[in-house]
Amino acid sequence: MMEKEVSISTKYGTQPGFAVCPSAPGMYAPVILFMDAPGMREELRNMARRIARAGYYCLLPDLYYRLGTLRFDVPRRNEAMSVLIRGAMASLSNAEVLDDTYGMLGFLDAQEQAAPGPVGAIGHCMSGPFVVNAAAHLPRVAAVAALYGVNMVTDKPDSPHLVADKIQGEVYAAFAEIDPAVPSDVVPTFRNAMERANVAAHVDVVPGTHHGFCFAARNDYHPRAAEAVWEDIMAMFMRRLHGQ
Repeated sequence: MMEKEVSISTKYGTQPGFAVCPSAPGMYAPVILFMDAPGMREELRNMARRIARAGYYCLLPDLYYRLGTLRFDVPRRNEAMSVLIRGAMASLSNAEVLDDTYGMLGFLDAQEQAAPGPVGAIGHCMSGPFVVNAAAHLPRVAAVAALYGVNMVTDKPDSPHLVADKIQGEVYAAFAEIDPAVPSDVVPTFRNAMERANVAAHVDVVPGTHHGFCFAARNDYHPRAAEAVWEDIMAMFMRRLHGQ
């Protein structure tokens, strides 16, 4: 594997990130891994490495870069840390992250190992809306996975479900069965929006799961469900990023 810390040029400045891809010669379809609220950490780098081992060029950007360098010691999370994490999460907007995504695509275009053409994206938790918004505004973002996304349906004009008619690619949204951060109306409203817009979308509630079930380091990790989600995402990437 080839991996490195990178700098991404955006309209707001320089965004740090982590990039990893197979070491064998060749070009690999790009996948952007958008972080969840606890931010950059080794757990996410390991997830990026797994994506790369599947044959992709994975870019993990630091979405909190406007706030400086934020690193949370998640295993020692307490209420004080949670307050800071929620504040950092609230500092981001769909529009700002979309602007950043243009910079990410520019970065990928400059990498000799990253194939031109369609791009995939995965967003956990707070980044669920970010990947759906990217698919709506950037046709090149052809396959997105939103995993237990929060704020997927809101009363704001930039709510992800309101841009469904702009999505040309495929959307996979997997929600946890038990998630206090996702009101009961979110899943049916989001699913209906995708159906009305004729989006190639799979919106699922995964039985027996809690928010964060894809992260192996968490108490709510659900190995069987996490692996099933992984398989669904990889199948979507194969369809949309490789034309198979």
